Amino acid sequence: MNDKTPPDENADQAAGGEANPPTLKTIAFMTGLGVTTVSRALKDAPEIGAATRQRVQLVARQIGYRPNRAGVRLRTGKTNVISLVLDTEEQVGGFVSDLIYGISEALAQTPYHLVVTPYSRNNDPLEPVRYVVETASADGVIISRTEPDDKRVRYMTERGMPFATHGRTHMGIDHAFHDFDNHAYSIEAVKKLAALGRKRLALLAPPSNLSYYHHMRDGFADALMEHGLSEVPFPMATVDHSIEDIRKQTVELMRRPNRPDAFVSGAGAGTFALVAGIEEAGFRIGQDVDIVSKQSSKLLHLLRPQLYVVNEDVRLAGAELARAVLGRIAGRDIGALQSLSKPKAVEAYETPGSGKDDTT
Repeated sequence: MNDKTPPDENADQAAGGEANPPTLKTIAFMTGLGVTTVSRALKDAPEIGAATRQRVQLVARQIGYRPNRAGVRLRTGKTNVISLVLDTEEQVGGFVSDLIYGISEALAQTPYHLVVTPYSRNNDPLEPVRYVVETASADGVIISRTEPDDKRVRYMTERGMPFATHGRTHMGIDHAFHDFDNHAYSIEAVKKLAALGRKRLALLAPPSNLSYYHHMRDGFADALMEHGLSEVPFPMATVDHSIEDIRKQTVELMRRPNRPDAFVSGAGAGTFALVAGIEEAGFRIGQDVDIVSKQSSKLLHLLRPQLYVVNEDVRLAGAELARAVLGRIAGRDIGALQSLSKPKAVEAYETPGSGKDDTT
């Protein structure tokens, strides 16, 4: 085959457009190399010397070269796309942006691009996954909001689609995942509140259909029993409810005779509502009531420095999920693509004269 006319050259040229994008021929002209050599260098082919690969890749970056995805798919059968199937009502406070950042950062040095496939939790969460699989519009899928028996996991497993989940399942199917240890989080939160002398605790939990609800609630119940504390049930609100709904339910709860003197919160956004409701009912954070909250962005100390927090590194979660789905695409063993982040110590944000510590 003529080194000057590679079989994939036409695939790298975009149709239409006001300006012709750079192609393999452009890089070949600028480097004085053959087009096939340039193509192989861009793919990190081991038969091309390291210095040549670095020079070609540097020129490609400088001129903004991008392979045409349609051509890549024709040649390799791959899209070089990872689809993040994301609930459009996911938590506020940086959760979504941090997750996307973490995934994108991990994909930056690979041929893969991230495409977000949104869906509403009011619709069937399987539908966007089915669309990606049936149209072969991605090489791998990342999903969140996992359920103990998750039909998306079953569907992708049966169809051989590489995927990773943000959260675990309990359905007898081994799969790649990254998760935050919400069981351990609840134990640490209750331990801190017990040390503060609190006796009656309420839990602002996730919806009961999600896997991490069971992890968080089981840890909460275990820790209450260990420290001899009692629970004030708070089933009327979850972290999925609107801030206004949580605020209203918190006011009602705090006006009852057997009100809680502490809360464990499963999400930073919900904690904003808890604070508003507690204070509307006439109580003070840090004196009448203490709160330990999980947060994915370090904002809660700006709300009330008396809050206690446990930070969840969502950027790390994104990076781990990207690593996991790439590993599945490459055929790596599933057991090596499962990770669990342990919570660090409960933190307090100290203010002058507050006397608060910064650990459990």
